[in-house]
Amino acid sequence: MDLPQCLVAAYLLLVSLAQCQHYYLLRPIPSDTLPLLDLKEDPDPIYDPREKDLNETELRSALSDFDSRFLSVSPPQDRYTGNEDLDELDLQQQNPTGLMPKDIKNLDFDVQWGKKRKVSKKLKRRLQMWLWSYSFCPVLYAWNDLGTRFWPRFVRAGSCYTKRSCSVPEGMVCKPAKSTHITLLRWRCVQRRGALKCAWIPVQYPIITECKCSCAN
Repeated sequence: MDLPQCLVAAYLLLVSLAQCQHYYLLRPIPSDTLPLLDLKEDPDPIYDPREKDLNETELRSALSDFDSRFLSVSPPQDRYTGNEDLDELDLQQQNPTGLMPKDIKNLDFDVQWGKKRKVSKKLKRRLQMWLWSYSFCPVLYAWNDLGTRFWPRFVRAGSCYTKRSCSVPEGMVCKPAKSTHITLLRWRCVQRRGALKCAWIPVQYPIITECKCSCAN
């Protein structure tokens, strides 16, 4: 690529970055309740389930639906599931998944610079892919140990990449956009007639399934 073409490409990139800011501003702001905060537990072991309360056969029967993609009874071999330790270079090298956002796909890269110059299909595709990759927000999965008062105690939870801004100019960040719920068993103890009564009860646990580039506030 000769010098004039390089200048054209650089100018087109700056124009496209300015235009794509509108795309980022359209991103929805998800609930601030994800990811979940750590639960504060009473450290008194009297509230812990006993060995006889941890019969796996009975607990599986009580849970009914055991999704092994997100649940594990024993500690997983690898806490991280492939992308929790992503650094800046790793993130840039990841290919976005799904359909390209319409706002990026429909960007007009043709500019008026003296005589109007039409961008080649190859250059347009490269600019689109760069913008898409920069704004891409992957879900990072890691196994969390919820402790003995949950069964199963190991849950594969998701989080959003927050080590850098996902917009140009900077200011927007990756935030949870969609989630699903899985059912766990929770060991719950209450005082009844002067005695401590404990039992396993089903609870819903949210899992982040999609992250989007959104306003920081």
